[in-house]
Amino acid sequence: MGSTIYVTSAEGRSGKSTVAVGLLEALKGTVDRLGVFRPVARSQAESDYVLDLLLEHSTAGLDADMCTGTDYARLHDDPETAFPRIIDRFTAVQHRCDAVLILGSDYTDVGTPTELATNARIAADLAAPVVLVLNGRETSGEGARTPAQVSAVARVAVAEMRAEHAEVAAIVVNRAAPDALASIVELVKHDTGLPCWAIPEDGELTAPLLRSVLASVEAELVFGDPLLLDRPVRGTVVAAMTLENVLPRLIEGSVVVVPGDRSDVLVGAVVAHLSSTFPSLAGIVLNGGFDIAPDIARMLEGLGAALPIARCATGTYDTALRIINTRSRLAADSPQKYATAVGLFERHVDAEDLLRQLSLSPATVMTPARFEYSLVEKARSDPKRIVLPEGDDDRVLQAASIVLRRGIAELTILGDERLVRERALELGLDLSAARVISSRDPELHARFTEEYFQLRTSKGVSHETAAERVADVAYFGTLLVHDGLADGMVSGAVHTTAHTIRPAFEIVRTAPGVSVVSSVFLMALADRVLVYGDCAVIPDPTSDQLADIAVSSAATARQFGIEPRVAMLSYSTGESGSGTDVDKVRAATELVRSRAPELPVAGPIQYDAAADPTVGASKMPGSDVAGHATVFIFPDLNTGNNTYKAVQRSAGAVAIGPVLQGLAKPINDLSRGALVRDIVNTIAITAIQAQAAR
Repeated sequence: MGSTIYVTSAEGRSGKSTVAVGLLEALKGTVDRLGVFRPVARSQAESDYVLDLLLEHSTAGLDADMCTGTDYARLHDDPETAFPRIIDRFTAVQHRCDAVLILGSDYTDVGTPTELATNARIAADLAAPVVLVLNGRETSGEGARTPAQVSAVARVAVAEMRAEHAEVAAIVVNRAAPDALASIVELVKHDTGLPCWAIPEDGELTAPLLRSVLASVEAELVFGDPLLLDRPVRGTVVAAMTLENVLPRLIEGSVVVVPGDRSDVLVGAVVAHLSSTFPSLAGIVLNGGFDIAPDIARMLEGLGAALPIARCATGTYDTALRIINTRSRLAADSPQKYATAVGLFERHVDAEDLLRQLSLSPATVMTPARFEYSLVEKARSDPKRIVLPEGDDDRVLQAASIVLRRGIAELTILGDERLVRERALELGLDLSAARVISSRDPELHARFTEEYFQLRTSKGVSHETAAERVADVAYFGTLLVHDGLADGMVSGAVHTTAHTIRPAFEIVRTAPGVSVVSSVFLMALADRVLVYGDCAVIPDPTSDQLADIAVSSAATARQFGIEPRVAMLSYSTGESGSGTDVDKVRAATELVRSRAPELPVAGPIQYDAAADPTVGASKMPGSDVAGHATVFIFPDLNTGNNTYKAVQRSAGAVAIGPVLQGLAKPINDLSRGALVRDIVNTIAITAIQAQAAR
């Protein structure tokens, strides 16, 4: 039966979802099967977007229906059956999890003045310690609360919860004034005697996405790039006046409400957005239901504007009012907001201390979610400088934003700075902390041209050829790493593997004592992480190369907290078989023993004998590797590549990689079909390799 945490707030609009997602990510590092439970949903007939978001990132594999207790209507109309139903449904979830994050009800227009007491009673019924979230701002206005006001709310809320026999374990003050965090924490701790942390107000989390704004006014997108609908909306400008009066009122990231028959204002707003001398807009809403005139549409197409323009039927006043009242949501389809929330929590809340207050002990096995969490935490412990050469790819920019928000690494992005930053702005991404440089930067290009010429002149490379190659982002990025201006590089979202690693072979070259560059995949199974090598680089390694791959793979395993026990795979085990292929593996095994005598290694050995303790004990008795291998070395690329894909697809494993190894400095390749999550993981891996290299 799993441990429990109850996250609830004392009032509405506290942003308790920020605290919930931060706790959810922290819990991934301590438990295997992490569940979520919502005692009271707004309605059981409609989707609960907050629950859906949390379930998307949980690890117990439960659905929303199972994880919902009841809804407001049933709780109000028939509380005598609603409370037992909550307990019954929660117990079923708890039995299937190692820990359950319980998210209290929302303060909505159907809530009651006794909502906090209701949450307290539910927490007591479920025997769940409470993390109480307080609002650092006035719910009736935009003003920040003083430390004394926050503390007063804390005292009242804690007293009310204790009156219902709920155990308040800690307090988190969210949306607090940035310059008052320390004062708030000190006073709340003093007045309540409870651990307390404070998270500052963040404009991006409180800003609704453009797609939510358009949905609120039932608007139809009639022009512009649909990919830009995830940009946060930071204000509303009503443009029912002449253009010269509209322009001074434009706000960065705002939605401009334009009467549909004011083509002059529409065109003027678009030109202002494109001009770089006025604020960049999130979008335009044409109210009144009018179509854009054909000649005006032709003019907009000629301007090449990607700015979303939508049309709605309501009048100016109703349109503006609906937009202003649109609430921000930590939507499951907004990874940037999720990353922002997690980053805020990680920076301002001591998660380890908080979990200790809740008496949660660490898990004993490594799940995929826990492994990915451990990658991020290890990278964050000593951030390194990673260069991303493909600044013209949206996935790379989205991943970069997440990496920066969570403090995983410092980033250099290659590309035209104006174009990269404009695209990031259009996508609603904050890349202000990233360095953006062009591969044709005059100073660096001249410096790198000379360096590359000196490195490759013996291979017949002329000065002109060197200048041309250095302008290529893969070469330029590699030279940044070579010269110590970056600690590692991640590429391949757009370019081929050869394009990514050829410059590394020519410039960075192999690490001392290593003869070949190879690769591994980190295979995150349900309960452990294995290392597979080589599955991506060397087609048919010799015995000497195979031994090199094994030693490098063991070193890579250690970098990621995996104790290496190396299995040199073949189609026979021990002395039972013979033949050229088996002899190659047998010779490689002996080379590994001579090069790394401290390394546990067995070979030749079949996969089942390496992975299964029973089979291992039968086929290779007395071996400390058989049945317990963590590093699997395949005899050739054909076997390795097919095996990792078979395990990935058939066993549901998360395959992270390929991770290149053997280079003097870390450079890693992406699949051209890489998801944003894959890019983030690879950046974290590269940063960890850079930590080890240092």
